[in-house]
Amino acid sequence: MVETKKAEAEATEGLVVDVEGNSAYLSGVLDSDLVQQLSDMVRKNPNVTDLVLVDIPGSIDQQATMEGARLIRRLGLNTHIATTGYVLSGGVDLFLGGVQRSIGAGAGVGVHAWSDGTRLKATNLNVADPIHATYVNFYLEMGVPERFYWFSLDAAPADRVYFLSPEEVYDFQLATE
Repeated sequence: MVETKKAEAEATEGLVVDVEGNSAYLSGVLDSDLVQQLSDMVRKNPNVTDLVLVDIPGSIDQQATMEGARLIRRLGLNTHIATTGYVLSGGVDLFLGGVQRSIGAGAGVGVHAWSDGTRLKATNLNVADPIHATYVNFYLEMGVPERFYWFSLDAAPADRVYFLSPEEVYDFQLATE
């Protein structure tokens, strides 16, 4: 069933949520409807305790992604990246919302410098620019060291992805288990 939902997500580019038992499986691009989708899912499925991120290639609305991660945290939900699944870019930020965070064997965690899709790029801003503080504060709120943000900006340009090693995942405290 998850494979079917995965294909649907890739075809529509939107997020698909499939609930099975106490787990919700998420696949697709995160957009401005994220908080509403998560809220609706929890309202309809109050038994859900775990969000399994199957394939999250990123987000097109970073503010909604951060709000979604904060909602996950407030609701006390755990996040898990599926075995051989992946989270990229904003998908990593959503993953960080989990109270307990785990990563399946063979899963990928990919980061890069952000861009708004036009001319605004993280790497073009002065390090003192307040936009950076938004991200730094988010990571600190999620229990991740500030240096993770600066690392992600240097790891790859906005149009590429750098996959973290298991040692880097551990070093940056991305997984709690």
